[in-house]
Amino acid sequence: MKYIVKYLIEDGETMKQSFFVDNRKKLMDMVENGSIVILFSGNAPYRSADQKYPYTPNRNFYYLTGLERENFILFMFKKNDKVEEMLFIENSNPKLEKWIGKKMTKGEAEEISGIKNIQFKEEFQEFLAMNVVVNNIDTIYLDLERREWNSNINPAIIFANEIRERYPYINIKNIYKDICNLRTIKQEEEIERIKKAINITKEGLENVMKNLKPNMMEYQAEAYFDFTVKSLGIKNLAFKTIAASGVNGTILHYEQNNCKIADNSLILFDLGVKYENYCSDISRTYPVNGKFTERQKQIYNIVLKAQLETIRAIRPGMPIKKLNEITKDVLIRECKKIGLINEDSEITKYYYHGVSHYLGLDTHDVGSYERKLEPGMVLTVEPGLYIEEEGIGIRIEDDVLVTEDGCEVLSKDIIKTVEEIEEFMKNK
Repeated sequence: MKYIVKYLIEDGETMKQSFFVDNRKKLMDMVENGSIVILFSGNAPYRSADQKYPYTPNRNFYYLTGLERENFILFMFKKNDKVEEMLFIENSNPKLEKWIGKKMTKGEAEEISGIKNIQFKEEFQEFLAMNVVVNNIDTIYLDLERREWNSNINPAIIFANEIRERYPYINIKNIYKDICNLRTIKQEEEIERIKKAINITKEGLENVMKNLKPNMMEYQAEAYFDFTVKSLGIKNLAFKTIAASGVNGTILHYEQNNCKIADNSLILFDLGVKYENYCSDISRTYPVNGKFTERQKQIYNIVLKAQLETIRAIRPGMPIKKLNEITKDVLIRECKKIGLINEDSEITKYYYHGVSHYLGLDTHDVGSYERKLEPGMVLTVEPGLYIEEEGIGIRIEDDVLVTEDGCEVLSKDIIKTVEEIEEFMKNK
């Protein structure tokens, strides 16, 4: 473990400024002349009393700036194919800084983002009003993402309502999909960070396997993962860890992790970490005592076969939705062979989710599922079988990069065959 920590410290170079500069250029090539693009970094909502939830930057704002501070505003104006960029940040407050630490300076924000014109947030409204009049602005692009009817209203939507009230003639357009299209194709720097997140996840899983034993609590098994990844410099997990033993493994998003792990049972882990905001997402299913029963092995190998056949099909031009059809075909065929089902339609009793989602700055990353696969896409492949009446829940998930002529399994070094797992756990 000391070697890995040393490796991360020496090789933990932050994303280069040019990455964010190029992202902004690509985006502004898409927008109309004479228009403004405004993005907000967001802020953490209150959890209770004076305590807030941990802050996480708006992912689209981060993708364009590299900045991870609350209450920042990115302003970009395009005229005659030339772009003016400005950043509005929070001013320092010496009294408040004694409680929560120093604010980011203009110099620090410029060094990360590459934006040279930086002002304080208090000047934003007056600057915008002047800009709208002087440049005859009739279009403003905002990130108006909204996934649920009852979800909290974000700063961009509040701002859109204010613009409509003050400037009813201005056309408001949603830039969200354009940024998502850019984010769907990963660049080399992004793939490298996903790989590092995966490698750290591998270390955590191996420590879990070394310490897994019957009659321990699910949260104790989870703790071995947490200790390892935090020891390697990880501050945040990609999502709340699933450590689901026995019948709990048949619940897709089981998160309680508070049951005793029975002997001869399986435990399904679905977990990942963030490395410089880029996520890993891995699922593995282990026998708690280090040895699969014959029935567990039979079901496990069906899931593994479905995963391997699905991965082999990944290549540019393949419709993304086709992957789940391939997975289901394998599961149906193999489950019929063992008598688990008789009709194709019965598979939905034991497999009831999709096989893939995009991976990147978010665990379930942005991007359209109506597209065909393209080089640079990173997606998960995660078939499963969930047999509640037998207390067997198995999912095997890897992270896969689409290449020019096929794909690369980025998590290939995380062992997953029955023989590999039993051998590793035997020698723990």
